[in-house]
Amino acid sequence: MHTRGTVVVFALRGAVCISLPFNGKTRMRSLVVIGGGPRAAGLLERIAAHAPALELVVHVVDPFPAGAGRVWRHAQSPLLRMNSMAEDVTVFTDASFTGLGPVREGPSLAQWGDVDPTSFPSRQVQSGYLEWFFRHAVASLPSNVTVREHRARAVRVTGRTVDLDDGSSLSADVLVLALGHLDAEPEPEHRKLAEHASAHGLVYVPPLYSADADLSEVTGDVLLRGFGLAFIDLMVLLTEGRGGRFTGSGADLRYVPSGAEPRLFVGSRRGVPYHSKTGYRLQGERPVLPRFFTAAALEGRSWDFRTDVWPLIAKEVAWGHYHELGTGHPDRLRLPFAQFAAAFAALPWYSREMRELEARAVPDPADRIDFERLDRPLAGVTFETGEELQEHLRSYIAADVARRSDPRHSADLGAFLALLSVYGQLPDVRLRDADPWWHGYFSYLASGPPPDRLEELLALSRAGIVRFVGADMWVEAVDGAFLAGSATTPEVVRANGLVEARLPGHTLSRTADPVLKSLRANGAVSEDGDGFVRVTAEGRLIGEDGAVDPARFAVGPYAAGRTFAAFARPNTNAPAFRQNDVIARTVLRQLGD
Repeated sequence: MHTRGTVVVFALRGAVCISLPFNGKTRMRSLVVIGGGPRAAGLLERIAAHAPALELVVHVVDPFPAGAGRVWRHAQSPLLRMNSMAEDVTVFTDASFTGLGPVREGPSLAQWGDVDPTSFPSRQVQSGYLEWFFRHAVASLPSNVTVREHRARAVRVTGRTVDLDDGSSLSADVLVLALGHLDAEPEPEHRKLAEHASAHGLVYVPPLYSADADLSEVTGDVLLRGFGLAFIDLMVLLTEGRGGRFTGSGADLRYVPSGAEPRLFVGSRRGVPYHSKTGYRLQGERPVLPRFFTAAALEGRSWDFRTDVWPLIAKEVAWGHYHELGTGHPDRLRLPFAQFAAAFAALPWYSREMRELEARAVPDPADRIDFERLDRPLAGVTFETGEELQEHLRSYIAADVARRSDPRHSADLGAFLALLSVYGQLPDVRLRDADPWWHGYFSYLASGPPPDRLEELLALSRAGIVRFVGADMWVEAVDGAFLAGSATTPEVVRANGLVEARLPGHTLSRTADPVLKSLRANGAVSEDGDGFVRVTAEGRLIGEDGAVDPARFAVGPYAAGRTFAAFARPNTNAPAFRQNDVIARTVLRQLGD
């Protein structure tokens, strides 16, 4: 620190900030963070890591408990669980971190909670971890930084003023929107379905977060449109949550109904659930990832996703798969792995020569990776009856659980780790037309449920509580009912309820968030072609006129190109942590200036 008269100049790593005098003493600066979930806690931790010297008060605004926020709050069903193992969840930087700020290590969820590292904890356990982390971040701040929590909802931003629903207001030198997952106004289709339900005494549940959905009226025969994690949550709440129970284990798992369950008919575009999480560790050498899909390989201009980016992603993921196959199971390759790796590196993924290399080197087709088959396993598959489909999908799901539980197939874990490394590069890559398919495909392959949840799905199917509809599911509201079918069978289902088993699709133009609405009304925010809020690389808001707002920031799944989870696997140089570091440094620079 250097003193020059009454102006104090202090250095941040990568920035110089100035604390100006105010009425004879240092002026107190105000940072308002709207949203108090794990992203806000991560930003506070990074602010603490940079140890700012300015006098600062940080206002954290959220009606839900700080740290956990809405999604991870403790006040939800204890039956709802994470889809990550305890050892794979951390909120702390580690030696893999490449941000400019200092590394501050801390316990993973498994270490903090002293739980089985390979277990899938409840969301209530994760809530405790996140609330503890928030308190830890606050306690790590220097004495010149004060944090004030406001258990209220921000409803309006006008100039530097943030209005809260409790009638109070805050003045912000800098504003950060850490809003998390947001609700959206209903799409036209959802309005029509809700009107049909109201007119005919049916039940319709629009896209919602499962813990927030009112399921009390869901009875009888009910359609669930969506087969991802939201479906798994709803399945649990509508069966075990209604008093049913499971007995036995594995293939002998049975469901004992309570009699209060509805009968669930589930379908989606793919017609199959997300792939199970793996239950094993790498058997071979841990690869250095990424190898092919790097920011350097795509540096310098915007890229078309399908033409330029996806082939590199596919090659990276395939490399993770074959690296584990070759180093963990060398007997399953016909070529020495070094020879295979050299040939693999020289070939484009989508080439005849690459297919020939796979056929020559990997004799068992089950050991080869086929992205198109993985994406649409029911493509071109049809059955004459619904019962044939039930048997087929039960076999498919059982095989998926078995494969993801058998270390002989640890190449799938290699592919998973490579997929994560790809996601970690995306903040540094400028994409054009980033296909929404990619994010869905990533979740389908990498963000599936614990294996025992799919075993429960099988037990519910055998008990007749869950029935599969098929791929390319269609829904119609006719004749005082909801009808559904698919391209997989000629069977048509008639139901008295429809539940959208997916999260709301948020866009700025349809946002239900009052803060974004108020900013949009005066042109202070704008959206990209996909409906995300436009921000700079440092997270600054971009207005309708293209002007960059120096003192307002946005971070989260609603912001363009920034859909990274607020916590991550250890030792993965998590993009969210790097992003938090960039925003924290930029915010402190702005406050100091």
